[in-house]
Amino acid sequence: MGVKEDIYYDGGPHIGELIVNILLGFTVICLPLTVGAIVRALWLRFRITSRRITVIGGWLGRDRSDIIYSEIAKVVTVPRGLGLWGDMVLTLKDGSRLEMRGVPNYREAYDYITDRLSDRARKASGAIGAEAKAKAGAQK
Repeated sequence: MGVKEDIYYDGGPHIGELIVNILLGFTVICLPLTVGAIVRALWLRFRITSRRITVIGGWLGRDRSDIIYSEIAKVVTVPRGLGLWGDMVLTLKDGSRLEMRGVPNYREAYDYITDRLSDRARKASGAIGAEAKAKAGAQK
């Protein structure tokens, strides 16, 4: 019998990303973005548990990446869709990165993930540009 994992989130990207990109697809210039959003909606799945983060994606959902929290060195978030969803980039201790695009309720997911990180990784993590804003505020 395996170790019990509590599932925080198990599903695909936010539906708003697909809707916005389909609307943008009516302009010929944004068709590649629309195709990318459709592919992500069909085959990209996230699973965030108390032990690991799993991202299943790629063509027909054939690629799987499992990351345990002790491997994560930094988490950076970028809001999208008026803050309803966002992107997360997990930087691992070996320097590789795992990008999670269109995460629903990404702020809550970020809080859940950073609660399980080491203190060093927690201090290095945050929203993109947050460090520059903090330095500018400290200089005033």
